[in-house]
Amino acid sequence: MAPVILVTNDDGIHAVGLGSLADALSPLGEVYVVAPDREQSAVGHALTLHRPLRVDRVGERRFAVNGTPSDCVNLGVLGLLPEPPVLVVSGINHGSNLGDDVTYSGTVAAAMEGTLLGVSSMAVSQAEGEAGGFEGAGKVAMLVATRVLVEGLPAKTLLNVNVPRGEVRGIRMTRLGHRVYREKVVQEVDPRGRPYYWIGAGPPEWREDEASDIAAVHEGFASVTPLHLDLTHFGALGSMSVWETSLNAILRKRSR
Repeated sequence: MAPVILVTNDDGIHAVGLGSLADALSPLGEVYVVAPDREQSAVGHALTLHRPLRVDRVGERRFAVNGTPSDCVNLGVLGLLPEPPVLVVSGINHGSNLGDDVTYSGTVAAAMEGTLLGVSSMAVSQAEGEAGGFEGAGKVAMLVATRVLVEGLPAKTLLNVNVPRGEVRGIRMTRLGHRVYREKVVQEVDPRGRPYYWIGAGPPEWREDEASDIAAVHEGFASVTPLHLDLTHFGALGSMSVWETSLNAILRKRSR
């Protein structure tokens, strides 16, 4: 029996990149699409806990959910599909998810949810995705997914894949870069004289780092970055262990 692959995104069920990804992965198994019924970009790892979720079948092995990308993966892995998937792939996002942007991305969060649920997962994004044409990103996604299906991934680890638009010069294993946003809050005034704000205005800048995902995509390469879900800084944990004695002494003193 063919392995079940769950595909989702944060651009919505009708996004071109989503269809391209499902098509690209179809030779690898039985692809099911479970995606938000509308755009959910930059929602991060939100789960819907305070209202019921509605699921509409919009095609064969294709479902739209009135929730977030993480909701879609949760539903798909825990019971919506006829059997649990062996792989979760999120994308192809219409625009890159490089460097620190992974902390906001609904695309990456969907892969995080799959990883938390014990399923090998990856997120795929394409720079300038709004311009269309996802053939290169689809090919890279298929190649990386094939390797994941054969070798698996380390525990609590997902892959964040970013692909330049157009011809891909190759694939690089990279680390997260650091993006810096300047002048990203714009204040305007509505017709009643009240101020309102736009977050995210202005182009990002990035720190020079030839080993980063940002540098790879800028040079025409697809980047594959392993991300680990254990956010513990073990070096800091070791050096800060000496805090315990003084903090507990102060706590006991103030509790008397």
